[in-house]
Amino acid sequence: MSDSQFAPSDDSITIQQLTLNPYPIYERLRAKQPVLRVTSLGRTFLTKAADTAMVKDNAELFSSDDPNTPMKRAFLAHTLMRKDGEAHKRERMAMMASLMPKTIINHWAPMYEKFAEEYVGRLPRGETVDLFGGLAGPIAARMLGEIMGIPDATDEELQRWSQVLIDGAGNFGWRPEPFADSDKANIEMDRCILANAERLKAEPDPSALSVMLQQNDPIPMSQMISNIKIAIGGGINEPRDALLTILYGLLTNQDQLEVIKQENKWAAAFEEGVRWVAPIQASSRLVIADTMIRGFHIPKGDTVMTIQASACHDEELYDEPEKYNALRGELKHQAFGNGAHFCAGAHVSRRTVGAILLPLLFDRFPEMHIADPSVVQWRGFGFRGPVNLPVTLK
Repeated sequence: MSDSQFAPSDDSITIQQLTLNPYPIYERLRAKQPVLRVTSLGRTFLTKAADTAMVKDNAELFSSDDPNTPMKRAFLAHTLMRKDGEAHKRERMAMMASLMPKTIINHWAPMYEKFAEEYVGRLPRGETVDLFGGLAGPIAARMLGEIMGIPDATDEELQRWSQVLIDGAGNFGWRPEPFADSDKANIEMDRCILANAERLKAEPDPSALSVMLQQNDPIPMSQMISNIKIAIGGGINEPRDALLTILYGLLTNQDQLEVIKQENKWAAAFEEGVRWVAPIQASSRLVIADTMIRGFHIPKGDTVMTIQASACHDEELYDEPEKYNALRGELKHQAFGNGAHFCAGAHVSRRTVGAILLPLLFDRFPEMHIADPSVVQWRGFGFRGPVNLPVTLK
């Protein structure tokens, strides 16, 4: 097989460029090189929606167990995110009772409403507040701690653990500093999770840790711990970044905001926000056997990276995908993934952020605004969102 049959390679795209602003790069790749080997990451990027969906739906050919990802080193564990088939299904199902719609509606949503009233109630009316640290991060951490069964972990601890795990899992340059931070966090999380496991054996509740412990044939404790950690790593930044992205989208499109308020279309505002800037932007898959994608040979042992952030901007599916437009009408997207690894927390996020927190915020502060949208900074390659959102609360 000649070299011309392999995907083209690019030496110019850097991790820093993807962290600062990946969308112009993805737009170019969708148009000209939708299958591209990116040297800086050692992965073949797939940027078209049809290709990312195909890979996620074919675990037999594209395995989640990528041995070259930094995730295992960061988490010091082989989590369910890197498993397929029965192994993945068993660990995922072990905690799913805590995330079922009935549990969300009857238990977590009422709890979140109380937290929303409390955390929004702390915000000072008439002042400018950075909602990244003033609301979005803390309330996401608090709810995650409750759902996972570690309510004694503080908001600050949970946010720090989440960030160092994310930094470690995204450390494709394999720098030692992020792993030093994640090693420390792992020790702290192990101690917290084990202590709560002892409590929950005597006092069970609907939390993920509790339902895992209550299984007739429980998974090993080591896997309970690792899967609580994967939830900490992804379950704080996703609702946090989704909330901030949607707020930015609505506050910089006042005409849309008025329609959303009048017609109570908060679900549409939520779905468009996570499509516009997907909180979880990319995922890796190990190629199990030689295959072809768009006429290019993808060899066994290669790692493809499905760029769901780019899939959510595919011009074949969306008009002006680079714009936030909550009035698009019903739409499908890949922001929560697809296939067996579809985000387990998607329904929680839709209910809590979309149905509870967004309308509460705009009811409490109907004239809130961003004084200067240009100061808002967006960051992240694997996970992405605003890292600040200064809003005047009126």
